[in-house]
Amino acid sequence: MKDKLKLGVMFGGRSGEHDVSLMSARSVISVINPEKFEVVEIGITRQGEWFVGENLLSKLQQERFDDLTPAFLLPSPQNPGIYTRKNGEMNLYAKLDVVFPVMHGTYSEDGTLQGLLELADIAYVGAGVLGSSVCMDKGLFKDVMITHQIPTLAYKVLNRTQIETDLDECLQLAEAIGDYPLFTKPANLGSSVGISKCTSRSDLMEGLMQAALYDRRIVVEKGIGDAREIEISILGNENPEASVPGEIIPKDIFYTYSEKYINDTAELLIPADLPVEHVTQMQSLAIKAYKATDCAGMARVDFLLDRASGEIFLNEINTIPGFTKISMYPKLWQASGMSYSALIETLIALALERKAQRDKTEREYRG
Repeated sequence: MKDKLKLGVMFGGRSGEHDVSLMSARSVISVINPEKFEVVEIGITRQGEWFVGENLLSKLQQERFDDLTPAFLLPSPQNPGIYTRKNGEMNLYAKLDVVFPVMHGTYSEDGTLQGLLELADIAYVGAGVLGSSVCMDKGLFKDVMITHQIPTLAYKVLNRTQIETDLDECLQLAEAIGDYPLFTKPANLGSSVGISKCTSRSDLMEGLMQAALYDRRIVVEKGIGDAREIEISILGNENPEASVPGEIIPKDIFYTYSEKYINDTAELLIPADLPVEHVTQMQSLAIKAYKATDCAGMARVDFLLDRASGEIFLNEINTIPGFTKISMYPKLWQASGMSYSALIETLIALALERKAQRDKTEREYRG
C-alpha cells in the first residue's frame, strides 16, 4: 500500500485577512481524502506565533492558545517538516511532503512564506516567490501588465510617508488620474480590506488614510462609472487552463469584505452572461497575465468590463484565492466540470510537479 502524503495545511497569519484564511482552511480540510493524505494542521496567530495541536483550527478561531504547542518551520532542507521545542531541544513533529498555504494577504500571499518553504525545500501549492510578490503588489502588478500590453485602469502609487507629510499634494496627484470615482487601495492586501470608493475630495482624503493603515504603499485607481465585475479561475503550471467566467453583482457600492465573507448578499452569476468574443478575450488575457507573472498552481483573475464602452480591463490576480464555500475560485471550476475535492487534489499534484521542476536546477558550479 502506498504511503500517505503528509500534507501541511497552513492557516491564519499576520494579515488583515486572518479570519478569511480560517474560513478557507475549514473548507479545504473538510474535503481532503484521508486515505491519500495525512493532514498536519499548522496555525499562525495574528501576532505571528506558529502552533500545532488537537482541534487547532477551532482554537485559533477562539484565540485559545494555552494548550497548543508552539511550532517552527526551519529554513533548512535537511529533514523538512514542522518542529516543536521541549526542554530546549528541537523535535520533529511531522515530516511534510507538501504544504497547502490557505492564507491570504501579507506574510503569506506576498512571497515571504513561499521563500521560507523554498529554503526548507518543501513542495507547496500556488505561485512561487516571484509570482506571489508581483501579483500581491497592485502597483507593481499594473506595471507588468502595461509592459505586456494587457489593458488596466489608470493608476498612481503613493506611499504612507507622502500622505503623512503632504496630504494636499497626494490629493492633487490622485485627482490628476482622472475624474471621480477613484478607488484607494492598500497595494499589498486582498479581500477588499482597506479599499474605498471615492466620489469627492473628502472621500479621497479618508480613503487614502484608510488604505495607509494597512500598507506603506497605496494605489489610487481610476474607477468606472458602471462596471461589471468578471472573474476567471486559472489552474496549471506551464500550460494553464481557464475556467468559465463568473460575474459578481454586489448589493453594496462595490464587492466589499462584508459581502464576500459575512453577509453573502452579492449575487454570483456562473457562467457570466457574456458574448463569446468577450469570454475568449478574457480567458486569453487571464492566461497571458498568469504566464507574464510566473504564476503556478492556481490564481483567480479579476476583470472590470465597462458597460458603456465595452472595454475590458484586467484588475488583479489573486494567487491564493478564497476557498470558502461561497468563494468564486472553486465555484468557477465546479461550473467548468471539476469538483471541489478533485480541485484540491489537482492543486497538490501541481505543487509536487513544480517542486520536481525546481529539483532539476543545478545548485553547484565548479567551473
